[in-house]
Amino acid sequence: MDPRLAETHLTALAGLDFQKLHATGNDFVIYTDVAGERDVSPEQVAALCDRHLGVGGDGLIRAVRSQQLPEGQALLAADPEAEWFMDYRNGDGSIAEMCGNGVRAYAHFLTLNGLADISDTGLHIGTRAGVKIVKRSGDGYSVDMGPWHYLHPDLAEENAMDSLVTTSGLDVARPSLSVDMGNPHTVVALANDNELANLDLTRLPTVEPAPSNGINVEYVVPADPLVEDHVAMISMRVHERGVGETLSCGTGICAAVVATRTWAGSSGAAAAAWAVQVPGGVCGVRFRPASDGEHVILSGPAVRVSTGILG
Repeated sequence: MDPRLAETHLTALAGLDFQKLHATGNDFVIYTDVAGERDVSPEQVAALCDRHLGVGGDGLIRAVRSQQLPEGQALLAADPEAEWFMDYRNGDGSIAEMCGNGVRAYAHFLTLNGLADISDTGLHIGTRAGVKIVKRSGDGYSVDMGPWHYLHPDLAEENAMDSLVTTSGLDVARPSLSVDMGNPHTVVALANDNELANLDLTRLPTVEPAPSNGINVEYVVPADPLVEDHVAMISMRVHERGVGETLSCGTGICAAVVATRTWAGSSGAAAAAWAVQVPGGVCGVRFRPASDGEHVILSGPAVRVSTGILG
């Protein structure tokens, strides 16, 4: 972003009280707008999230009461407990449906600031991908991410691959499996840790067929053996839509486990839990049967880094 434009956009936000949080290195600028009176433009979001000219972050979250937004009002009609809505924007200012790490950071923000409590039944948070229920767990918070689906079910069920991904650092395009976690993902399996380390994710991967609204791309390497003591382990890097490479991606972690379990067959199905190593730390994943399909439960830490006021 042009420094003069960034300064203009940030000046318009002078006095904004914000906090910086991260969840396994996926970092967010979060601010409270209880009455829904201080929205931000895409350009202002991009300026705030700029790591050189602004506060810096993978995304921005506006803490707003669900009743203040049409999307939130629709959720409240079905779930009156979803008092707070996570108005999430990618670092480039674009609107995103969901962010798994962002939900944990948001829940931590709400509790730290006395805006909400997490009861035994969990904290219900409204998102553009529906209501997510957050509970406390041993490593921080767990989130019921809802049911997963194949993005292209006809292709996925036929051969467990549905797209080709061309990536800087890999010599040929690799097949992938696409998963809908409320937002779109396509997962690429790599042969070893060297391939994972040598990826150049400063460049946008090319996915064919091209998704109409962009897609997140995850690269995974299963452990050998995949499962030990009933826990499966994979390593992952991710290129997030509208952001670039991030240290972690919650919905991407869930999608990566779904895809790897599909490829692994009976050995993957036998795992009671999954541990996913990303550059920012480790997250846990498990599955829960439900009437609307198999749900994915994501767990991991959330940390407040700083507080501040834009000058």
